[in-house]
Formats: sequence, structure tokens, C-alpha cells
Amino acid sequence: MKKYHSLAEVRSDISEGKTTVSALVDYYLGRIGTNAHLNAFIEVYTEEAKARALVIDEKIRSGNAGKLAGMVVSIKDMICYKNHKVSASSKILEGFESLFSSTVVERMLAEDAIIIGRCNCDEFAMGASNETSTYGLVKNYDNNDLASGGSSGGSAVSVQADMCLASLGTDTGGSVRQPASFCGVVGLKPTYGRVSRWGIIAYASSFDQVGPITHSVADAALLLEVIAGEDGHDSTASKELVPHYSESLTLNQKPRIAYLSEAVHGQGIDPEVKEMMLSQIKKLQNDGFVVEEVNFPLLKYAVPTYYVITTAEASSNLSRYDGVHFGYRSKNATDLESTYKKSRSEGFGEEVKRRIMLGTFVLSAGYYDAYYAKAQKVRRLIRDTSLELLSNYDLLILPTAPTTAFAHGEKTTDPVVMYLADIFTVQASLAGLPAISIPAATHSNGMSIGLQIIGKHFKEQEMLNFANFIEQKQ
Repeated sequence: MKKYHSLAEVRSDISEGKTTVSALVDYYLGRIGTNAHLNAFIEVYTEEAKARALVIDEKIRSGNAGKLAGMVVSIKDMICYKNHKVSASSKILEGFESLFSSTVVERMLAEDAIIIGRCNCDEFAMGASNETSTYGLVKNYDNNDLASGGSSGGSAVSVQADMCLASLGTDTGGSVRQPASFCGVVGLKPTYGRVSRWGIIAYASSFDQVGPITHSVADAALLLEVIAGEDGHDSTASKELVPHYSESLTLNQKPRIAYLSEAVHGQGIDPEVKEMMLSQIKKLQNDGFVVEEVNFPLLKYAVPTYYVITTAEASSNLSRYDGVHFGYRSKNATDLESTYKKSRSEGFGEEVKRRIMLGTFVLSAGYYDAYYAKAQKVRRLIRDTSLELLSNYDLLILPTAPTTAFAHGEKTTDPVVMYLADIFTVQASLAGLPAISIPAATHSNGMSIGLQIIGKHFKEQEMLNFANFIEQKQ
């Protein structure tokens, strides 16, 4: 079976009798088996997917199929699915089965998507390489010696390796966009509040957003259209009207574009990543777009600000995993106190424990004002400066990551070096802005280079239209 790049291709072949949803599911299951060494999937819903495919085929024949009929999707192991296990790729949630489905899962199923399995990720979405998972690292399909990116590495690889058509990941500081860049696929982070967080295992509640990973901008737009919107279960989900993103991906007028000088001429940027940016800028200018350089000196404060705030939120969110209520409980515990201490110390991995301790420290008496309160002020400055830029321009462009995929183990010995992999993605996260990564070039090492586009709050349509324009010009 050929590799499909969009749901439109799938639906076209189904309508012409060239394939069926059942045949497609069998194909993807075969691909999952062939690529098991990549470690992208933690669990595959083989029989369930096959049974659902028969139902969807019948719905297509009868003419009452939903928007996502024919779309086979994987979900990150942070997304709850009723009567299915979910663990955030952590030992602390060993054996835990969700009692309800997340809003995003319910909305996809209502439109006849097929969920084929749950994907590996960095433990509690804390990582930029998918090397902190209790299930082991995820390998990049294009080069198995290199990282998939993180934290949604399994989701990105599941699409990259043609094991499903699309995936849902979560993006806190770049966890959809950065692995999308490393794997040569499309990764979208919506505006904060655009998509409900109900049923999503929390890392940092004021940042977390669910986003699609796809082969095409059109499919990312369609998935966002389905999963977005207000939700009575989540007070942070916006009541802003959800446009029909997928129905109007045409660029009717040319947006004014700015690029960040620090993200092109800064230190530590791979020369070929810089060349990609300069090439894109020149192409756009030749096509009649206004593309201007702007300064964003606060960029150097984005990563420390992000890590102070997110670790503080994580220390609070992860306090619920105590070895008493659910999940892993240490066999070495002898009383209540030792149950807490041993279950958490044995159940959490090193990176998660590091962030919990850092978050507890910055929230502690005597340090709260010096670190957490100050970081919140800097976050506001970053947000306000970003909004000021977007008051003069329609979109911002910059690389998704300063480099292409790096080798396994290359950055794990120094957490700060790993954290700096998020340098270009955390700005949108801190400001709550929508952003998308699309494949823009191929490095001489054979790996993908991603271009990141940042839009205005709740203006995903304009961002998607421009991303689609760039994609079609490639």
C-alpha cells in the first residue's frame, strides 16, 4: 500500500474503491510490527482498531461518516482514553487504567477517527529527546542513532515512520514542535486555551496544550478543527468560536512577517539551519511579502523563565502521585511516611525528580520572590513584547530548533544543555501564542530542518494559511 500524506488522499482512494479503512488499519499494524525497534508505541490496540475499521467502512458506504473517517491516529501516553492504560511513560503510574476519556479523544472518536495505540514519550512530558521514558528511548526513523525529539517523540516517529496518518501530542514548551522538526513532519501547538486539557495528565497547567502531528498542514488544520472549542470540564478552555480551519487554507492576502534577529544570527545555531532561514526570507521577499528583521533581546531569558515556572507547577501537579491512591506502591514501604518516600523515589525517574526538587525549591519560603515571582514578571514581559511585535506584524518566523536531531546520549549528561534545545519554542509557550513547525529543508546530514511560524492569539487560521502556502511551495 502506498504512503498517504493526507486524509484527503485516503478518502479519495476509498471513494474510488482502491482501499478500505480495514485495509488501511492492517497496513499500519504491519508497519508498527516492522518498526517495533523504534520503540514509538507502548501499546497497540490491534483488535479494537480492526473492529472499529469495519464499523467505519460501513458508515462510509452508508454516507454518514464523520470528518475523520479514514484517519488512523495514535495518542501520546499523556492522554486519557477510557478503559485503556495511561502512564505518562512513568513507573509511578504502572498498571493504571483511565476511568474516562479526555475531551480530545471523545471528539476524535465522535468524528470516526480510529485510535491505533498509545505512544512513548518523555516521562511526564519532561524532556527534549524522548530518553527519559521508563519504557526506553525512541529512535528517529531517518537515522536510528539519533533522537526523535521530545517529549512527544513516539507520536512524531509514529507519523514519520508511516505507522499511522496522524498523532496527538502535548506541547508544554515545544514538545510537539521540536520532535516534528527532528522527524520531518508537521507539529502544531494551538493558542493556550484553544483545546481542552480535560483528561490530559498535567505537567505545567498554565502551558500544556494538545496539538496534532501530521504529514500535512491540511490534516493539522482538520484535527484542530475537531478537537478545539470550549469544554465545561475545563475552565481554561476558551469560548472563542472555532473556525472551519480546513475549509479555507488559501492565502488571500500576504501577511506582514517579522523574523527574530537572535534566532538567525545568534550563537549555537547550526550553519545550515541559519541558511534555511535566510533562504526562506529571500524566497518570501521575492514573492512580494514584507519580511523584516526585529530584535527580541528577551529571548535569552526565555529558557530559564520557562523552567522556573514549569518546574514549580510540576512540583504541585505531581504531588498527587503518592503510592497511596493509585499507581506504583513500593514493596519496601513499612508505614505511611515510607510509603510516600519510597514510592515516589522509586517510581519517578531522575529527570522528573530533578524538576520536582527544583520546583519545590523555587516555591519555598525565602526563594519564592527571588525565583518564582521574578520569573512570572519576566514571563509577562516576554508576552507583552511578543504581542507588541505582533501588533506590527501578522506572523513571526524562526527556526523550530537550533540544530537537527542530535545523537542519543549527547545531551543527557548535562541537563542545562538539554534544556537549551527549547530555546526557540518556549517563547510561544510563555506567551500562550499558537505556533506550528513545518519541514523546510533537509540538512547535509540527511535530517529535517523545521521552520516555525508563530501567530496571534486565536488566529490559527492565518497561521495555517501561511504554513500551507509555504508547504505547497516546497
